[in-house]
Amino acid sequence: MNLLKRQNPAFSYLFDDFILNQDWGYQKDSLPAVNIITSEDQFDIELATPGNKKADFQIEVEDDVLIISSETVSQSGDTETSYERKEFGYNSFQRSFNIPESVNTDKISATYKEGVLTVSLPKKEEALPQPKKFISIK
Repeated sequence: MNLLKRQNPAFSYLFDDFILNQDWGYQKDSLPAVNIITSEDQFDIELATPGNKKADFQIEVEDDVLIISSETVSQSGDTETSYERKEFGYNSFQRSFNIPESVNTDKISATYKEGVLTVSLPKKEEALPQPKKFISIK
């Protein structure tokens, strides 16, 4: 079984493309690019999230859905109280993935290194490939 991205209704995509991508002074939250790697013993989900810290992420599992989210507020400008310009920044995202039955949800782990968040979903023992069994002829 493959790890699939949780789908949103088609209408929301149409709405996003038509309304939110217009240059009306509103910037849609951008979603980080995702790689999903399948190996014999686990799935790995990699998210490109440069400039974040480990503490910026929240990872949870609910009803066989893996939810990865982040919310950051950044400030730049002078630290003095009287300033002519100060800019605030707010970034957030949420990605959801359906978890296959073959995943051991008790052993999910995550690492963050060099701007890439990697969530590892190990497969259950019974889902791992079994060695060939040879049967002797009598």
